[in-house]
Amino acid sequence: MKMADVIAANHNLILVMPRLGVTLGFGERSVAEVCLQHNLDVDFVLLVCNVYSFDDYLPSANFLHSPAMSQLVPYLLVSHQYYLRERLPHIERHLVKVASHAGDRYGQILNQFFADYKKEVIDHFACEEQEVFPYIQALLAGNKTDRPVAEHFADNHTDMVDRLTDLTQIVYKYLPGDALTEELNELVFFILQLSSDLQKHALLEEKILLPYILQLERSIE
Repeated sequence: MKMADVIAANHNLILVMPRLGVTLGFGERSVAEVCLQHNLDVDFVLLVCNVYSFDDYLPSANFLHSPAMSQLVPYLLVSHQYYLRERLPHIERHLVKVASHAGDRYGQILNQFFADYKKEVIDHFACEEQEVFPYIQALLAGNKTDRPVAEHFADNHTDMVDRLTDLTQIVYKYLPGDALTEELNELVFFILQLSSDLQKHALLEEKILLPYILQLERSIE
């Protein structure tokens, strides 16, 4: 299949491709040819495309033993930076502008809510990067510790999405309807887009990376 056709089938993948190191301008190249050009495992790229395209998609159990899994943690790390350096600041710029026209009370509530949310996301990603991902590297090196890491995947994933829902509810219910209508609509759109993206990110960690960790642990018992 041509890479351009894959993107045409799910336009949300436009936001995913840069995290894979892939830029637009595919020409007539197939998915396999684009992967070869960017030194990517084609099975891993197809995994990501399927996860972001189909809500109930999961790879086969055999996939956990494939070389493609070596690219999952690097992809998750890049995704963390994407959320922290691009998505959250982008939303914050719109939110600050909207808050400045929402009155002192609701403007302050909006800004404080988002500041608290951003800190939660930063802390969650830091926990994964400092504890979970190094643990995976240790397992790959044949070392296993007694420290459980499974809890880190479920912790806060649901909260991260639910808190974005709470944020949209604040916008829907309490902000003045004439407060920068176009900016307000864009803010809601970007929040919903981030929420959907984070759900896919959580799925990759909970349904694919976690079983991978358990498989690595069993392999060195």
